[in-house]
Amino acid sequence: MTDLNPKRTVSWKPPADAGEKFRELLAIIARLRGPDGCPWDRAQQKGDIGRYLIEEAYEVLEALEGSSPENVQEELGDLLFQILFLARMAEEAGEFNIADVLKEISAKMIRRHPHVFGDATVASVEEVRTNWERIKAEVEHKGDKGSPLCDGIPRSLPTLARAQRITARAAEAGFDWRDTAGVLNKVEEELAEFRAALETKDPERMKEEAGDLLFTLVNLCRFARVDAEAALRASLRKFTDRFSHIERKLAAQGKTPKDSSIAEMDRIWEEAKKLEGRSRTI
Repeated sequence: MTDLNPKRTVSWKPPADAGEKFRELLAIIARLRGPDGCPWDRAQQKGDIGRYLIEEAYEVLEALEGSSPENVQEELGDLLFQILFLARMAEEAGEFNIADVLKEISAKMIRRHPHVFGDATVASVEEVRTNWERIKAEVEHKGDKGSPLCDGIPRSLPTLARAQRITARAAEAGFDWRDTAGVLNKVEEELAEFRAALETKDPERMKEEAGDLLFTLVNLCRFARVDAEAALRASLRKFTDRFSHIERKLAAQGKTPKDSSIAEMDRIWEEAKKLEGRSRTI
C-alpha cells in the first residue's frame, strides 16, 4: 500500500472485502469480453461505452437528488462498470490497465493536495483552489498561460455546465461584471433584443438572440453561486412531476390532456403545486 505521508496517520481502512469484490467485477468484465463471453459486450467499441458512461453519470446525478441510498448505490455500480469496461478495452489494446489508472489518479490527488499529504499550509478553500491550478500549470504543465480560454473544459460537457465553466474562467482573468446588478441589466438588454428579433421573424436572428439571452442567464447563475445545470434539471423535474399529476388526474376521468382545456389543466397544475407545498412541510 502507498505510504501517503509518513508524518500523518490514516485511521480509515477500506472494507475488508473491497479488494475481493473489485477483482471479482474485473473478472466478470474479462469473461464478458472473452472468446466465450457475450457477443454484445465483445462487439462494443470505445465510443459506445463512452456514450453509456455519460448516461450512467446522469443517472447517478438523478439518484443523488433523490432520497434512496439504495438507488445511489446501484447507479454508482453501473457507472463504475462502464469505467472498468473502458479500462479493460484499453488493456486488450495494450494501452494501459486499471492498475495504471488507479496509480495515476492516486499520484495526482496526492500531488494536488500538498496541504494534506505534504508540508504546505492553506488558510481558505480559495487558497486550495489557487494551489490546485498552480500545480496543474507549473508541475503538470496543463492549462499554461496563453492557452485557450476553454483549455481543459471538455466539449462533451452539457452546454449549460460548459458555459458556466468558461464564464468562470473569463471572470478569473478579470473579464466580468462588477456586481449582480450589472448582470441583471445585461439580462434585460438581451431580453429586449430577443423581443426585437421575434418581431422580425428571422430564424437566424432569433436563434442568435436566444443564445445571447441564455448565455447571460448562465452568467447570472454564476454570480448568484447557482449551478445552472442543476437548477434547470430541478425545474425540469418539477415540471414533469406536475404534468404527470395532470395526466393521472385526467386519466381517472377517462380523459387525456388533448381532450382537456387549458383552464382545466391549469387548475390541476395549481393543485399539484399545493401538494408539493404540503410534502415539504411533512
